[in-house]
Amino acid sequence: MNQQVPTTDTNRRQLLQIIAGLSDGVMLIEVDQTIAWANAAALTMHGVKDLSELGTTARQYARRFNLRYRNNHPLTEDNYPIARVARGDEFSDVLVEVTPQADPDRTWVHRIRSMVLADRNGEPELLVLILSDATEWASAEQRFEKTFGANPAPAVICRLSDLRYIKVNPGFLEMTGYTREQVIGRSVYELDVLEAAEKRDLAIERLGQGATIPQMQAELKLPDGTSKQVIVAGQPLDLHDEDCMLFSFMDMEPRRKAETALRQSEERFAKSFRLSPVPTLVCSAEQQLLEINEAFLQTTGYASEELLGKTVEEIGFLDKDASAALFARLEKAAAVSRIDVKVHKKGGELIDCEVAADTVLIQDKPCYLLVLMNITERKRSELELVAAIEEVMKDASWFSRTLIEKLANVKSINAQVPSVSFTELTARERDVLGLICEGLADKEIAARLKLAPNTVRNHVATLYSKLDVHSRSEAIVWARERGLFANEWRMKAP
Repeated sequence: MNQQVPTTDTNRRQLLQIIAGLSDGVMLIEVDQTIAWANAAALTMHGVKDLSELGTTARQYARRFNLRYRNNHPLTEDNYPIARVARGDEFSDVLVEVTPQADPDRTWVHRIRSMVLADRNGEPELLVLILSDATEWASAEQRFEKTFGANPAPAVICRLSDLRYIKVNPGFLEMTGYTREQVIGRSVYELDVLEAAEKRDLAIERLGQGATIPQMQAELKLPDGTSKQVIVAGQPLDLHDEDCMLFSFMDMEPRRKAETALRQSEERFAKSFRLSPVPTLVCSAEQQLLEINEAFLQTTGYASEELLGKTVEEIGFLDKDASAALFARLEKAAAVSRIDVKVHKKGGELIDCEVAADTVLIQDKPCYLLVLMNITERKRSELELVAAIEEVMKDASWFSRTLIEKLANVKSINAQVPSVSFTELTARERDVLGLICEGLADKEIAARLKLAPNTVRNHVATLYSKLDVHSRSEAIVWARERGLFANEWRMKAP
């Protein structure tokens, strides 16, 4: 910009007085590239205290200060701002990094514009460089650049004035397979990040207003012709004094794959559960029945609506004591296997079953998976075998001693007793066992021992676990086989 300069020394002194106190730096340069004057702000921006430290000429200045563009490319001496303005170039908002040769660890960022002051004849008389310190701005921009590049969330930035992308981070390139050249400079119409967005009209309206675009699901086209489901959101920002929009993304593909795998796993479990020929059920930690397979319904004679939502105790298909012992062991050990229980069918018929159970997580809640094996026929066969052996052994005079011992061993297979000792029970557990042998119910035992009913039930469950029995009658048999409480029987074991 050419402006007329005052010609008298008085007017020039007045001009220097006016610009001396400006916050912007001002350097006055003669047409021959001699540095004539600089105000305090210009000196501070170079880290010097007087004009001589800047250099008296453009050549000296170039030897004392290295200048680079923001892209790290160095300026040649003939492209220094002083040389350019001396050639008559007019420029504004030129950003350069200024580093003293004597102190390479210090760097300032200057935003420079030029002015040419002409005499009354229109000839250049004085050259002016106006500098503003953009160091803090550049530092903030550099931090943003580093953060934007290091952010693992995929992102692009478009300029609102022409809706063209000006920045893209590695996360976006990795997610989509685009190269930087395929993104930078393209418009949002060419690479549509809002394609098939669930609220596309709202997103376009907000983009036109330069307002925040809320999160929404969209479909992003990839360079290989496929597409990817993403969550996209837009946040307006000011970048290089330009209104821009930052689009950030979340890749839905990993979540979709995980959901698909989970759904397929659940479907496989459901099919296996439903089609299994073994009676199986799932109940909550509170023993509420959640799932029952067809084999269980066929074995017990119940209908699903009679069972689902009810607790094991409400249905009563397991003896109360056996149920308490089973779930006590499950709560303690998380899994049990090969426990004999009596199962009540709908009509009241009892069947012998062997139960195995394990703890599973369903919707992040612990549940119990119970598998029942009907062993009624096996039990009946075993009993018939033992009865036949006993009948034969009534008159065993014609058998050899060896054969008699073998028959006795076969018989004893079904009469093995647990190895636990009576002395291993606590005093309170022995009291409870004795009262069970007298035929007392839990409430009667609680009254006799002055205990809470729940405490008695806990003692009974612990007893069952220690003795490896599942009912009161089995506990009585256990005691009777060991000759315990001989004078206190009121109830005969079956």
